[in-house]
Amino acid sequence: MFTGIIQTVGKIAQTTDARLYIQATKLDWNNVQLGDSIAVNGVCLTAVQLPGNGFWADVSNETLSHTTLGKLMIGSTVNLEKALTPQTHLGGHIVSGHVDGVGKITQCYNDDRSICLYIQAPNDLAKYIAPKGSICVDGISLTVNIVQNAEFSVNIVPHTQERTTLADIKIGQQVNLEVDIIARYLERLLLDRQVSKPINENFLQQYGFV
Repeated sequence: MFTGIIQTVGKIAQTTDARLYIQATKLDWNNVQLGDSIAVNGVCLTAVQLPGNGFWADVSNETLSHTTLGKLMIGSTVNLEKALTPQTHLGGHIVSGHVDGVGKITQCYNDDRSICLYIQAPNDLAKYIAPKGSICVDGISLTVNIVQNAEFSVNIVPHTQERTTLADIKIGQQVNLEVDIIARYLERLLLDRQVSKPINENFLQQYGFV
């Protein structure tokens, strides 16, 4: 699990087959062990080797085809966050690191000191995106401003611009999206209520309670 608060920006240093070597000199590696999870642009990857100030991670074809990681090249910058611990300050929102879909930047402009982004999400994710709700964009916890069908807007404040890759975002660029996990659980609960049989006298008789 993660919080969507980016700890540093790394870069893709090497690629071999379905493996990535991500280098990050500013990340605290002292408490990172083999097998630990690290979010790379919002995608939960497992550290399989730890050579110096970086890590190697295996990337499955499923991940490559359903996220933007397959489009990364050597030198590409990525947002990094280590998995949360019981002592982690939860400054963003609960993020699983399992990308729900890929969105596309449709508008990008200065809004006072912040940058306003409009992002077109896949249509099947629209129902999970709500004004003033949370969404994870390339691993970054952001607050949704406006929602129009499957398009939504977010504002990138100067602090986020300085510490993530969103300062260099461009119209047409693709981004990884993870919707708020609470919205998914609520949907499941509501679906269960719709399909569950009502507990009435007939139900009790059918199952031998009366």
